[in-house]
Amino acid sequence: MAPNSTTKKAVHFGAGNIGRGFVACFLHNSGYEVVFADVNGDLIDSLNASPSYKVIEVGSDGTEESTITNYRAINSRTNEEELIQEIATAEVVTCSVGPNILKFIAPVIAKGIDRRSEELPPVAVIACENAIGATDTLAEYIKDPKNTAPERLEGYEKRARFANSAIDRIVPAQDPDAGLDVKLEKFYEWVVDRTPFKGMSPPDIKGINWVDNLLPYIERKLYTVNTGHATAAYHGYIRRKSTVYDALQDKDIQEEVKKALENTSNLITQKHGIDEQAQHEYVDKIVRRISNPHLEDAVERVGRAPLRKLSRKERFIGPAAELAEHGKDCSALLDAAEMAFRFQNVEGDEESAELAKIMASNKPEDVVKQVCGLNENEKLFPKVVEIVQRVQADSQDD
Repeated sequence: MAPNSTTKKAVHFGAGNIGRGFVACFLHNSGYEVVFADVNGDLIDSLNASPSYKVIEVGSDGTEESTITNYRAINSRTNEEELIQEIATAEVVTCSVGPNILKFIAPVIAKGIDRRSEELPPVAVIACENAIGATDTLAEYIKDPKNTAPERLEGYEKRARFANSAIDRIVPAQDPDAGLDVKLEKFYEWVVDRTPFKGMSPPDIKGINWVDNLLPYIERKLYTVNTGHATAAYHGYIRRKSTVYDALQDKDIQEEVKKALENTSNLITQKHGIDEQAQHEYVDKIVRRISNPHLEDAVERVGRAPLRKLSRKERFIGPAAELAEHGKDCSALLDAAEMAFRFQNVEGDEESAELAKIMASNKPEDVVKQVCGLNENEKLFPKVVEIVQRVQADSQDD
C-alpha cells in the first residue's frame, strides 16, 4: 500500500499478534497510517499483499470484529534504509517485540531519530512490552555510544521523547489458518507516562490512559494479570492441563492462583496506597478474564520463556523479594516459582531447554544468582535456593 502523506504515521516494530491486534488497531482507529517493521519476510509479504485484516474481540457477551486498513510493512533485516527514513518522518514509534529483542531494534531507531529534522516535533517512542520500564531500557540502548554519537545527545529531547507504558490485553495462540486476522479478548488497558511530553501534547491515540505516575499501574498489572496467568499455567502444566481455562477448573490450582494474588495484593495496596476493596475487585476481574474459555490459551504458550519470568523484576521474584524484605508472606509466589523452575525442556521453547541446562550444571546458589538475579544479602535468597535444591533433587531421582 502506498504511503499517504496527509495522515499521521506510526512505525511499529513487531508485526505479530499483539502488534497487529492491539497496538496497530489503536493506531489505526486514531487516524495513523501504520508502518510495520519485522524480520519475518513471509509475514511482511503477507501484509503488503493484503489491503486489510480483521481483529476479532471475544468475550462472554459475544464477538465483535473490526477491519484494519491503511498500513504498510517493511522487512527490517533487508530494507534498513527505507525503515530509517520512515522513523525520521513518523510521529510515533512503538514496539511489541519482547524485552529481549529491544537491543536489536535500537540501532535502526537511533539512526532514524538521528536523521530527524528538528523542524518536526519530537517522535514519541513507546515500548509496549510486558516488562517494567521497557521504554527506558530501549532508550538506553538507543543512546548507547555504539548507536548514537555522544555529541548528538545534546538537545535530544527535540528529536525524541521516550514514554514508558503498561499494556494489558490477553492475546492467545491463534488459529494457524486465520492468516493475518487476530483473535483477542475484549478487555484492554494501555496506560502511558505523560511526563516526558512537557512542553508539547502527547500523541493523540484513542484508548490510551495518560498518567503522571505510571509505576502503580505497571506493578498492579504485572503482579496481578501476569502473575495470575503464569501461576495458572505453570501449575497447570505440572498437573497436565491443556489450557489455562482447564487449569482454572481445578480447585487446587484455583486456590494457588488466589493465594499468589493475595500475596501480590498485599504488596500493591501497601506500596501504592491502592484501596483494598478496589484491588480485590480488580483481582476478581482478572481471574474471570484469564478463565475465559473463548481464549483457549495453552499452558505451554503462557508458560514459555521461564528464564525471563523467573528474573529479578518479573512477576514472581519481583514482588516476592519486596514482601520478604518486609517479613510478609510470599509463600504462594514461591510455590508458583517452583513450578516455573520445573518447566524444563518444553517443546518449542528454547528458554525451557536453557533452564534445564542451567539447573543441571550449577549449584543451587549459582542458579538463583544467575536466573533470578538475587544476591545472598536478600531475605528471599535462601528461600529460592531451597526451591532449586528440591527441583534438582527431583530431577536426579527421575
